[in-house]
Amino acid sequence: MPVETVFETTIKRVSILDEHGRFDEELGADLIPDADLIKLYSHLVTCRHFDEIAFKLQRSGRMGTYPENRGQEATSLGAAYALRKTDWLVPCYRENAGLFWHGLPMEYVLLHWMGDERGNEIPDGVNVTPLAIPIGTQMLHAAGLAWSHKYRGDDTIACTFFGDGATSEGDFHEAMNFSANLELPVLFFCQNNSWAISVPTRIQCSAPTIAQRGVGYGMECIQVDGNDLFAVVKVVRDAAERARTTNKPTFIEAITYRLGDHTTADDARRYRDQEEVEMWELRDPLIRLRNHLDAKGLWDETRQAALLEQAEAHVVDVVKNAEEIEPLPATDMFAHMYKDMPAGLEEQARAMRTCSLGRLPGETIDQAAT
Repeated sequence: MPVETVFETTIKRVSILDEHGRFDEELGADLIPDADLIKLYSHLVTCRHFDEIAFKLQRSGRMGTYPENRGQEATSLGAAYALRKTDWLVPCYRENAGLFWHGLPMEYVLLHWMGDERGNEIPDGVNVTPLAIPIGTQMLHAAGLAWSHKYRGDDTIACTFFGDGATSEGDFHEAMNFSANLELPVLFFCQNNSWAISVPTRIQCSAPTIAQRGVGYGMECIQVDGNDLFAVVKVVRDAAERARTTNKPTFIEAITYRLGDHTTADDARRYRDQEEVEMWELRDPLIRLRNHLDAKGLWDETRQAALLEQAEAHVVDVVKNAEEIEPLPATDMFAHMYKDMPAGLEEQARAMRTCSLGRLPGETIDQAAT
């Protein structure tokens, strides 16, 4: 036969709870127990309030910049819930809900955006990496983490998050190729929120789905409604099981939307239509989950009011912890580059410093005064 088909494939899309309240009883059965569902919703509400306060901190000059998470919180939270605490979350910068569920204290994210490097000193036992601002670099880190655990022979996996725009980066393709060829237990979780700052997805990828980009690497690929917490839990749980048992990666494309600007330095009104935003506001994962809880008789306005009060009090404490942390001396910028400070750096530190700027590492007050 001179012409024959050598490869065919399909990309499936998973949806369990849609924006109209329709719930697939077969796919969703026993996926999330009711008690956990209440905890997850409570967590989402708290994270949404945190997001609102972080935005206000920036606008009032108390923080440098901030990328709102509003509208796409179900992606990282669903993944974090489906994974083990020993698994790695390798984020970009819009995964607050998942990071907090995985154990990262909320104030660490505030410290990061306030320019305090202590926000990147992840506590021991919390398996997340610092926020990655350069687009796509974190995917290589996820591949490395997964490789190390495969080498050790345990079943820990890594899940890395990135946007649709990051799939145009070379790091994305290198990490995908490396992970597929070496059969590494990595979940590549693309949060397709329609925009890479002002560039729409249709310009990032000419194919019908971004998920297709994983096909070329021989990966399992799937698309999911990213605003459907149930669907995200299912696809991540299935992908995690595949990674643990076969060491093979999976590419997940979650269709979601950022309701706010790209960051507080952006004005999305300049490049997207308000009608589009209003359409996606109706698909808000919090509204969808709240309606589902109401329909099941698991929630009411009294519980909602109490939750909002608790969330407000909790975030007040978080902001207090971040803003009242003991200031670091200016010389701290030199302290963490090397275990033993080279003479050249020590000379630089002394040249830029006055006594009021604090002590060098290991220096006494008397030595600093000389």
